[in-house]
Amino acid sequence: MEGKSFIDAEKRIEQLRTEIRHHEYLYYVQDMPSVTDADYDILVKELRELEAVYPELIVADSPTQRVAGQIKGDLTAVKHITPLLSLGNAFSQTEMEEFDSRVHEGLPEGAEIEYVVEPKIDGLACSLIYEDGRLVRAATRGDGSVGENVTQNVRTIKTVPLVLRKLEGEEYPSILDVRGEVYMSRHSFMRLNEERQQKGEQEFANPRNAAAGSLRQLNPEITAERALGFFAYGIGTGALASHNESMDLLQKYGFHTTEGRTKVKTIAEVNELIVAHDKRRKTLAYDTDGVVVKVNAVWQQNILGATGKDPRWAIAFKFPPEQAETKLEDIVLQVGRTGVLTPTAILTPVKLSGSTISRATLHNEDFIAEKDIRIGDTVVINKAGEIIPEVLKVVPEKRTGEEKPFFMPTTCPECDWPVIRKEGESAVRCTNPHCPALGREGLIHFTSRSAMDIDGCGPAVINQLIDADLIKDPGDLYLLTKEQLLKLERKGDKSVDNLLAAISASKTKGLDKLLFALGIRHVGAKVARTLAMKYRSMDGLMIAGEEELSTIPDLGKVIAESVVTYFADPANQDLIERLKELGINMTMSVEGELDENHPFYGKTMVFTGTMPALDRVSAQAMAQDVGAKVTNSVSKKTDYVVAGIEAGSKLTKAEQLGVTVIDQEKFLQLLNKQ
Repeated sequence: MEGKSFIDAEKRIEQLRTEIRHHEYLYYVQDMPSVTDADYDILVKELRELEAVYPELIVADSPTQRVAGQIKGDLTAVKHITPLLSLGNAFSQTEMEEFDSRVHEGLPEGAEIEYVVEPKIDGLACSLIYEDGRLVRAATRGDGSVGENVTQNVRTIKTVPLVLRKLEGEEYPSILDVRGEVYMSRHSFMRLNEERQQKGEQEFANPRNAAAGSLRQLNPEITAERALGFFAYGIGTGALASHNESMDLLQKYGFHTTEGRTKVKTIAEVNELIVAHDKRRKTLAYDTDGVVVKVNAVWQQNILGATGKDPRWAIAFKFPPEQAETKLEDIVLQVGRTGVLTPTAILTPVKLSGSTISRATLHNEDFIAEKDIRIGDTVVINKAGEIIPEVLKVVPEKRTGEEKPFFMPTTCPECDWPVIRKEGESAVRCTNPHCPALGREGLIHFTSRSAMDIDGCGPAVINQLIDADLIKDPGDLYLLTKEQLLKLERKGDKSVDNLLAAISASKTKGLDKLLFALGIRHVGAKVARTLAMKYRSMDGLMIAGEEELSTIPDLGKVIAESVVTYFADPANQDLIERLKELGINMTMSVEGELDENHPFYGKTMVFTGTMPALDRVSAQAMAQDVGAKVTNSVSKKTDYVVAGIEAGSKLTKAEQLGVTVIDQEKFLQLLNKQ
């Protein structure tokens, strides 16, 4: 950087920003990356260094400033330029035909009508304001007239352009009001809930709630960790002559628009598309709860106008959620690793969405009280977001009088210590820092597939070992003997030998797996791998300071503080020293040690769908451990797509591009795991 003049630096900074924005557009919007992650990181690093030398040249829409806001005390109210309308709903083809009749009646006789049909994303509506092509404000729908300012949080969403793509020969509109939906993919939702469960935090009910909670965070760093997405679905101020043209323009500006947008002329064609989307929606990577139908011509929209908060020119056809009725036989409490007591409904088994449901989340005591749920009730359940079984409501007319109200206990069901509920929180926690449940859940997590992957050491075996007073912490696992294990119920020679072999094999898993297994608060599998790749050894990580850690991409202050706090605890220091003495690998292999002849070495791989024997995080880590580069999007540069059950658009794209597709069995064969 030395010797570079201010003018030269200014030119280079603008060049870098333009190039980085182009690569972000190709990667996040087009799913066609043009450079490697390493090359992209080099460009960003150079830009950061130049901006550090010339801070007066930093602008709010620089790619380095996506997560630049401070923690806020609240979310301020902002007024929308034009009302952000909600939609009226239809639930049958007859109601859609009635909508069509109202449209025809509201327009001049003989007017030709076109409809645009697009999937209804189940997320949170937002308005993004661009001035001369630059994002200046983002706000939630709120009441339609006034929303909450979430600008800093929206800036963290990679599919939201901070600067619109420049169209050749055209000027940016002075004001552009982009309307769209902030959402969370199913994969990101399941990963987030898994991490929250491991931390003992309350799980989100569905992807929509997770997206809404993430977008309204007071700390943008937390929002950035949640992997939100944005689909543009319209323009408020600055729309073109038709909705379809406006959507095409937004695509050119660099926005994601909804998949499957189709223009038709009759309501019969609309109804056919509704049926078709209902059949294909489960193959999408995100939740849709219906289909939106809009009159295409803006002049016709203007004539039709709105009634109250609903436009007369658009309607949402809502798919009914799949539901089932069953009996709630009991409510049991589970104590997580952080001491949170979570109520769970025990149900008479019932089929729902292709699986048998016998348990459902009840979230917390407020949820139970609000819905007046009682033991013995007949309840209606659905899959929230088509993923997590949830009690939707009770059926009071089927009560017999024998139902029993549920109350949270005053003491922990595991250790009999008092429980507390802090003001402003919904969680009830055990006050005993040495509650057996905390240690048990920690051991279950330590041995789980995504952590140390000790096959044959699931919750039931952990409970046996604890009850037999054979283990109290992870170190005790590595001192178990065959003689001790043979005394356990239903443990024969072969199963004991297999368990001991799995325990021994776990010693070589490496630093990333160990860090995740330790259950450090806020450190999920991805962060654990980031830390392991950065420091390469446990000793190096343990001496890292909070300021140093907070500068690492994907970490931030909250995680940095948690890591430092964990390693400052003498009890944790003793555990790590003990594990080291027991031969646990506390280092991370460097690239030079990899076998360049391995079939996955240097290859670009994408994982999609569900694999019965592997979770995605573990599969990706296995590929990375042998030198593969794992990405989230399929392009011509992708070498392998590993496709599991219900693989969706990524598999389709791979087939279109001629990318090699392999299944779980072939992946493991090539990995030399079978």
